[in-house]
Amino acid sequence: MKKYNHTTYAILGILTTGCRSGYAIKQLIDNSLKHFWKISYGQIYPTLKLIVEEELATVRSSAQEGKPVRKEYYLTPKGEEALRDWLEKPIEQAPVERNEMLLKLFFGRHQSKESTLLHLNDYKKKLENRYQTYSSIEQMISTHEQNQQDATYWLFTLDYGKRITKAAIDWCESTIKQISNWED
Repeated sequence: MKKYNHTTYAILGILTTGCRSGYAIKQLIDNSLKHFWKISYGQIYPTLKLIVEEELATVRSSAQEGKPVRKEYYLTPKGEEALRDWLEKPIEQAPVERNEMLLKLFFGRHQSKESTLLHLNDYKKKLENRYQTYSSIEQMISTHEQNQQDATYWLFTLDYGKRITKAAIDWCESTIKQISNWED
C-alpha cells in the first residue's frame, strides 16, 4: 500500500467523524486537533484533491439554496483500508517539541533575571489558559458527545494534553521559585 504523509491520514481520519466539507474539516481541526496536530487551511484542499485522485475518497456536490455548491467527501473502502493500515503501524518517532520559552531559557544567561521571570510568568499564564480550554472541551465532550463512539478516544487525547500542560505549569512554578531565590 502506498505511504502518504500524516496530513493525508489525519484528513482520512477526520472523514470518519462525519465531517464532509473542507469547512467542516477546518472547524474540527480548529476545535480539537490543533492542540496536538497542526494542519493549515492551505493543506486541506490540496489533500482532499489528492485523496480523491488516489480513490481514497469520493466527492459529491450538494446544492444549497442561496449558497455556493458544497463539495462533500466520503471515504471509499480503499481510503478506510489506507487509514486502518496506517493506524496499525507503530509510530515512527517520539515527537520533538518546538518551544520558544525553552529556547529563550536555554540562552537565559544573556538576559536579565527580571526578563526571564517575566517570560516564565507569561508562559505559565498561557499554559493555565490552555488548561482551562482543555477542561472546557472535556466538559463539552462529556456532556454532548456521550453517544459518539469516538468520544472515549477524544477524551484520552485530551487527558494527555491536560497532563502535559499541568506538568508544564508545575515546571514553571518550580523554575520561577528557583530563579526568584537567586541573588542579583
